Amino acid sequence: MYYDLKERFWWYGMKRAVADYQASLKKSPFEVLYGKRCRTPLSWNQTGEKQVVGPDIIQDAEQQLRIVEENLRVVQSRQRSYADVRRRDLSFKVDDHAYLKVSPMRDIRRSNIKGKLALRYIEPFKILEKKGEVAYRLELPPSLSGVHDMFHVSQLKKCLRVPEEQAPLEGLDVQEDLTYTEHPVKILDTPERSTRNKRIKMCLVQWTHYTKAEATW
Repeated sequence: MYYDLKERFWWYGMKRAVADYQASLKKSPFEVLYGKRCRTPLSWNQTGEKQVVGPDIIQDAEQQLRIVEENLRVVQSRQRSYADVRRRDLSFKVDDHAYLKVSPMRDIRRSNIKGKLALRYIEPFKILEKKGEVAYRLELPPSLSGVHDMFHVSQLKKCLRVPEEQAPLEGLDVQEDLTYTEHPVKILDTPERSTRNKRIKMCLVQWTHYTKAEATW
């Protein structure tokens, strides 16, 4: 199923999502679609499978559909319970301040990166308007003119007190999708690690918007 879908479209984490979906069915995709197990060349000559015709086909198809729907309903309920544990009610008032969530996009792939020190929120910004129950309009500076000023509440973090020192926006090229790219600035060290059969050269890299103490391998 994964490779058939991958030829048409792809998204991050697709292989895991397809595997979870197929596991929740508790049946193979062939069995769900045709109501019987897929025969291999070794079982083509086996007998014992009854021929289903007429109303029996509809009845069996409806029964298979009910089983699949029930399995999916159980999995969805379980995933919802996991999400509800970490979900919190968050609301703002006009003239409140909130931090805006951003996502770092580094231009090279690195190994053993935790990402805990990456910049996750910027400013805070003043809330100008509330739209519905979960949307808010922020007062953005000219440097973020390319970003739409209406955000879902999940993109915001409550600011209890407006700090004097704010996350700087100078030199931070925030895109319309609220991502920014980090670039390597300097290689601080190039030690070598010995394995059983070869020697591996490593690099300690300092990135933009980070100090030498925050450099990573």
